[in-house]
Amino acid sequence: MGERLPVAAQRCPMATKEAIFPKGGAPPAAPYSPGLRVGHLLFISGQVPIDPLTRNVERSDIRAATRIALANVVRVLESAGATFDDVVKVTIFLKDMADFAAVNEVYETHLGTVRPARSAVQISGLPLDSPIEIEAIAYLDDE
Repeated sequence: MGERLPVAAQRCPMATKEAIFPKGGAPPAAPYSPGLRVGHLLFISGQVPIDPLTRNVERSDIRAATRIALANVVRVLESAGATFDDVVKVTIFLKDMADFAAVNEVYETHLGTVRPARSAVQISGLPLDSPIEIEAIAYLDDE
C-alpha cells in the first residue's frame, strides 16, 4: 500500500450539486431542498409526517406518523433513483422519547439485512408541531 498523503493533499474539487424535488411530494415550507445529491451522496432533509395529497400532518398516532415520514423519505430516494437499501445513515428526531419503541416497530419494516447507522434524539419542538422528523443520507452507486 502506498504512502498516505496529508489530509490537505487529499482534497478534491466539490462535485456538482443537484436538488431533488419528488413528484407528488409536499412542497417545502421553507427555503431548502428535500434532497441534495452531491457526487455519490444523497442528503435527505428532515421529513415530517405530512400527507402529500391532503397536506395534513399526522399528530395523533406515532406509528402512522412514522409510516408517513418514512414514505416521504422514500419518495425523495426514488426521485433520485435510489431505495431505502441505499441509505447509510438515518437521524430520527422525536418530540417524545416515550415513542421510541413504537417508532422502531415501524422503522424496522423498511430495513434489509444491512441496517444503516442511526441516531434518535428527543427535541423540544419540530416543524408544523410534528411528533417526528426523519432525515437520511444515502450512497448512490451509479455503476
